[in-house]
Amino acid sequence: MLLTSLSLVLTGTPALAGSAERAPATPRPLPLHRLFDNTAISDDARPDGADFDGAGRSLSAGDLRAAGWTPGRTLALDAARLTWPRSAPGEPDNVRADGQSVALRGRGGAVTFLVAGTGGTASGSGTIRYRDGTRGTYTLTAPDWRSGPAATRAVTLPHVNTRDGQRTEKARLYAVTVPAERGRAVASVTLPRDPGPETDLHVFAAAVRETDTGWTGSWSRAVGGYAKAGPWTDRTLRLVVHTSTGGRGLRIRLSNTFADTPVRIGAATVAVQREGAEPRGEPARLTFGGRSGTEIPAGAQAWSDPLRFPVPAAANLLVSFHLPETVTAVPVHTKAIQRSYLSEQDSGDRTGDTSGAAFTGSLTTYPFLTGVDVRGGPGSVVVLGDSITDGNHSEEGGNRRWPDVLARRFLEQDDVPRHGVLNQGISANRIVTDRYPGEGVDRDTAGVSAQHRLERDALAQTSARTVVVFEGINDVRWDTPPEQVIDGLRAIGERVRARGLRAVAATLTPCEGYPDCTSEVEARRTAVNTYLRERGTRENGGPFDALLDFDEVLRDPGRPTRMLPAYDSGDGLHPGHEGLRALADSVDLRELVKRGR
Repeated sequence: MLLTSLSLVLTGTPALAGSAERAPATPRPLPLHRLFDNTAISDDARPDGADFDGAGRSLSAGDLRAAGWTPGRTLALDAARLTWPRSAPGEPDNVRADGQSVALRGRGGAVTFLVAGTGGTASGSGTIRYRDGTRGTYTLTAPDWRSGPAATRAVTLPHVNTRDGQRTEKARLYAVTVPAERGRAVASVTLPRDPGPETDLHVFAAAVRETDTGWTGSWSRAVGGYAKAGPWTDRTLRLVVHTSTGGRGLRIRLSNTFADTPVRIGAATVAVQREGAEPRGEPARLTFGGRSGTEIPAGAQAWSDPLRFPVPAAANLLVSFHLPETVTAVPVHTKAIQRSYLSEQDSGDRTGDTSGAAFTGSLTTYPFLTGVDVRGGPGSVVVLGDSITDGNHSEEGGNRRWPDVLARRFLEQDDVPRHGVLNQGISANRIVTDRYPGEGVDRDTAGVSAQHRLERDALAQTSARTVVVFEGINDVRWDTPPEQVIDGLRAIGERVRARGLRAVAATLTPCEGYPDCTSEVEARRTAVNTYLRERGTRENGGPFDALLDFDEVLRDPGRPTRMLPAYDSGDGLHPGHEGLRALADSVDLRELVKRGR
């Protein structure tokens, strides 16, 4: 099924906020909670105490509490910090959009709304008003709370309350982000008009996604699914991450993506790795809002407080965090290609250990940890990809994926600013189709589609300046028509550029010799590459600012349907170390750091 149009509306359309059009007089903006006119949440003991959809159905207060979505809680969703309504069950807790003017404050490149539709998917256009008197428009679409897609939900609840009692049926809420003029101070937003007599667009929270001034992303990994673990009880994880750029300070990001329950972090530290699980000296303590630990609600993220800590470039860090409670499933990036460590069951908080003796177990995945940011720097280049970017067939612990080589190239030159490089590849990921369904514990950790994860894994990454898209080979290998792959690539490029970021695409590399790379697959691959070369870039009317012709880099000139043998890992699809290096070495760094628009 083609998901392009859905993906586009979930993140909105360009704000066009750069125009100097003066805003006409409007009603005085009010805080969102003062506009609440609908009650969506009922107490489970009184399921008839709310009417979210006009048919007596409502959200379960007990389910929300079990997910960690308690009244007044700050929820970090796709790098935006939203406040869940402070209302008690049975009290107004959301507004049905109908042109209301909402007071907002902040300076950033996007506005995030926490929404749901009732009576079907609800959509409409609104206005962002800036403090300098100008304005821009946006389109906000809220999927239906009972039938909307799992892949883009912020949280899923297991029940729906009705007048006749509680029913086992999934309910979903969505965080939807729309573009704003980067760096311009927001004064208010006008919500869309009522979408129609049968449909309502409900807004629970809204916030400007602030610009990450003074931070650069140095390391990241994308969550590919929600998988069984352990069970782990009272254990400490010590994860090894390899920085791209360095800095004078640090913060980490922990994510509870795809989860249905909160996770408690008891303590966390960071250190430079000496060897294995042993740090160089005493690990530095991290805090969260001034506290040693934190609880991360279902579907949300948590950043540690800034820490003065000299972060070396191209070095291994040990990020340790204690899980004091029993954990049976984790948001996970499966293909770490790096050995990390965990302590024994019921061994307590070992985050401050100055030796590795307590860490008797090992991991080859990344649970919970999704980012390490450093102070200073010019910003980040984000690479959205599949197994070739994730590093399949590269050496464990060798940091020889092509984005690793690209990061070292940035460090070894002075012609352009030394950007961080963030690897957001997921093995087996696709552009059009979700491999992981988006909710529930599942063995498949190949992620939701690139279109569905674009907001979280690319646009919301710390100080993202450029997004490189190198995906599509898995789609054409699994019979997706090239027209759908092209539509997906085009949609991604347009969304990236709507945020003021530079959009770069890469051609699909040859795969002859891999068992399923038939002549039909080659024809689809060729069609996608022809589009990218002839109509993909802005100079040809396409959405991308630049093109990396990775097909030309890797192919055998004498037989262009296959990879040059010197670059092949041996399976025909994945490059070996020489091929990965060739990809990175072929990139003109200047093409990655020019202004997007």
